[in-house]
Amino acid sequence: MHLVQLLLPIVGEREVFDEVMHELTERYGGVTAYTRAPAAGRWKNRSASTEHDDIVVIEVMVEELDKRWWARYRKKLEKRLRQKELVVRAHRIESL
Repeated sequence: MHLVQLLLPIVGEREVFDEVMHELTERYGGVTAYTRAPAAGRWKNRSASTEHDDIVVIEVMVEELDKRWWARYRKKLEKRLRQKELVVRAHRIESL
């Protein structure tokens, strides 16, 4: 089993997050979103300026990790959210 996490910036309207949650629920049967207290991200860009954004984390547990599907979905979300790059990561998990 894998836990897939999508780190999505808070941009635009809430309906984007609702769409993502709906899409993932339809495909995988459930989703968890941490939306109450956004995480704060900071990074240095190429000109060494500091940039920041607030993000929410959306998690999905999947039996099989389809890396190609997730890569395509990430690209789709990057366009939808007008982001150069989004973080989508997966962790192997063991249910206890």
